[in-house]
Amino acid sequence: MIAVLKPNVSEDQKKHLIDWLSAQNIDVHVSEGHEYTVLGLIGDTSRLDMDLIASLDIVDSVKRVAEAFKQCSRKFHPDDSIIDVGDVKIGGGNFAMIAGPCSVETHDQIIEVAKAVKASGATLLRGGAFKPRTSPYDFQGLKADGIELLLEAKKATGMPIVTEIMNASHLPLFEEVDVIQVGARNMQNFELLKELGRTNKTILLKRGLANTLKELLMSAEYIMAGGNSNIILCERGIRTFETYTRNTLDLSAVPMLHELTHLPVVIDPSHATGQSRLVEPMAAAAAACGADGLMIEVHNDPMNALCDGAQSLTPAQFDAVAKKVMKIRACLGE
Repeated sequence: MIAVLKPNVSEDQKKHLIDWLSAQNIDVHVSEGHEYTVLGLIGDTSRLDMDLIASLDIVDSVKRVAEAFKQCSRKFHPDDSIIDVGDVKIGGGNFAMIAGPCSVETHDQIIEVAKAVKASGATLLRGGAFKPRTSPYDFQGLKADGIELLLEAKKATGMPIVTEIMNASHLPLFEEVDVIQVGARNMQNFELLKELGRTNKTILLKRGLANTLKELLMSAEYIMAGGNSNIILCERGIRTFETYTRNTLDLSAVPMLHELTHLPVVIDPSHATGQSRLVEPMAAAAAACGADGLMIEVHNDPMNALCDGAQSLTPAQFDAVAKKVMKIRACLGE
């Protein structure tokens, strides 16, 4: 349930109403808009008298939120959420370029790539330390050593780092990581999501390869229900009957998610297509359809990459993509 307060309500009036609602064992989430304040009421709201609340002088309207995802809902939080990662802002018109190798391999590799993508306009550095692989015989990542190398790259460039978590037991290793990525295979690992909800870390939540948008938002709701609202959604392609690309990039997810939720939405064209030559047109299309950012794999030697070399751009190719994306955003007036 949401209660929309009238403009110019005093802080004392607002506090009095919130205290009364809290006394009814209702959690109250306050969203301050440009004109109105929205109170999101979480808990067993069936016991609340909607007509009584609506009759209060300071209340403009009262509505029940029909969606199963409450805190993620645009109704619950009408304005875009802006996620702060260090000095980087994502959402609400702020565009993020997240770039780096699929997997951290060596000190020289991650430092070289980090410096190159930053020079081309990337604002966050991605790199896999723990790698979920289809085959148990494929390279699984450097794990804790990989995180240490990412932190060295952060120190060398000043860029916040993004890396994937596989298990809640690994959380102590992520204390200095800026953005924790939940991969497609873990999107519905609800015990992991609950643990991440208890942190104050920014979470980049990827859509599962066979999941609906509602299921993606319900997974985000698990994190928000734990108290963590610092979430970035990521569309990385879904599995269809098409075989010419690794996955099928669902660009319609961007405007649809923007309609449904206040959370920022980024696009990963690398995993979506699986082919480096398709990354540039899909990145351009993502920018044109209103994505809040891009997540692109960049490797200094894709031919010899230990993971996903076929979909990785060289630093020079990334530079060209970044320039095109910025031109498109300039044309859109963003």
